[in-house]
Amino acid sequence: MNSAASDPMDGFDATIHAPVRLRICALLDAADEAEFALVQRQLDVSASVLSKHVAVLMEAGYVEQRKAVRDTRQRVWLRLTRHGREAYQAHLAALRAIVGP
Repeated sequence: MNSAASDPMDGFDATIHAPVRLRICALLDAADEAEFALVQRQLDVSASVLSKHVAVLMEAGYVEQRKAVRDTRQRVWLRLTRHGREAYQAHLAALRAIVGP
């Protein structure tokens, strides 16, 4: 067999794999960015749960946030970083390798 670097399982990412974080990445992968409140509604989780998972993804360098005022209120938008998008795609490939075609 070739080098271990070509093994799709190398892309398995425990940081992304947690169900809420996997869903966050899936949602953000489909959009350029999404408002925190929208992500919260889509995932049907509390703000504190979402915040904790976003913090883990941010610490890993997978998600970044942008804060801005809209309608006189501060809003937070989330987006996958390039590194986060690559890690998410590698994780999906690893999951596909586990479950087969």
